[in-house]
Amino acid sequence: MDLYAPVKSLLETQGYEVKGEIGAADVVAIREGEDPVIVELKLTVSLALFYQCVDRMTITDTVYMAVAHLPGKRAQKARKQAVALARRLGLGVMSVRLSDGFVTVHCDPERRAPRKSTKRKALLLKEFTRRSGDPNAGGQTRLGLVTSYRQDALRCAAHLADHGPSRGADVAKAVAVPVATRLMADNHYGWFERLSRGVYGLTDEGRKGLVHWAYSWEGD
Repeated sequence: MDLYAPVKSLLETQGYEVKGEIGAADVVAIREGEDPVIVELKLTVSLALFYQCVDRMTITDTVYMAVAHLPGKRAQKARKQAVALARRLGLGVMSVRLSDGFVTVHCDPERRAPRKSTKRKALLLKEFTRRSGDPNAGGQTRLGLVTSYRQDALRCAAHLADHGPSRGADVAKAVAVPVATRLMADNHYGWFERLSRGVYGLTDEGRKGLVHWAYSWEGD
């Protein structure tokens, strides 16, 4: 079974006159006094299908994509992702069960602004504020991505290189990294070693790190 007949039947039950292959559109449905409805038919979701549907939005705001309703968890996940993207673009999504032609409308075309994540926005602004300079200009560098966390670790390592083993509280105060003790204790990069309670020293890896990342941070 193809997709056209079930989609046409559904639209006709809603009072549309439906014709296939009008211009570049797979399906065009007209109801008196309304903008046309365009449906693009493909067996599977693809980026090309999204491009087609977005292009049809230059003709009408009521654009659907119709795809085969495939079984299985993998297909269900792909369909869910496609619907989420379609909602953001203002597109509608239908799926057609090939065994009997049953059509499911997952979402209708509707212009809406994407819901903002205040948590992700706060994390973005926090990282922007904490980052010194712009060490990743032009994208990720060949040496690796420079984050504010790495810059803080470099400041702690530089202090230990200059002053020798030090108390975490003293390092925090000297380099203006309030979480210095926790950072050195977590030792994410292997740069620090705990010598005694609250006292940390610099490892050979830490000395290498100072050389490797010398370009990417601003010392105090």
